[in-house]
Amino acid sequence: MDTQQWTRIFQNHIETLNKQDIWQLEFDENIDASRENFGWENYIRRTIARFRCTTCGRSWPSNQVMVIFLMQLMNGKGTVKVRPLRQNCKRCLHAPMVKPLVESDDIDTLMENLMEKIRIKCYKEELGRKSRRPRHLDVKSPHEPKHCEGCKMGICMKTELI
Repeated sequence: MDTQQWTRIFQNHIETLNKQDIWQLEFDENIDASRENFGWENYIRRTIARFRCTTCGRSWPSNQVMVIFLMQLMNGKGTVKVRPLRQNCKRCLHAPMVKPLVESDDIDTLMENLMEKIRIKCYKEELGRKSRRPRHLDVKSPHEPKHCEGCKMGICMKTELI
């Protein structure tokens, strides 16, 4: 996962808000959507991605990749914490969970939708619902909950939590 690419796309979208606040993107592997995150606004979104097993090298696509965002604006400084959820290989015994490889177009869609949520949740703007849907990959096998971090957290089948 290319965190610099995520950060660059995030900064490009933040500029479109035309706000004076300074925003930053942080990756946080400890975000837990099932736990109350006091002072933070929750946003969970589905995207598409590919995964590659670090044990056997097998690669697979997924239409069910959940990304958790937490956002907060305080005293002119905004922070978005992000955690793309992982999957592991169904063929390898004890395969480690691996991070998704999300293409830049799909990161762009995530960030566009995130900006809408920042405007609604942090700036209290009334926008209605305009979220862009993620693309769809041609996947040969069904989603397997026992290999999905989002399913283990109980959030995978939810398309969006407000």
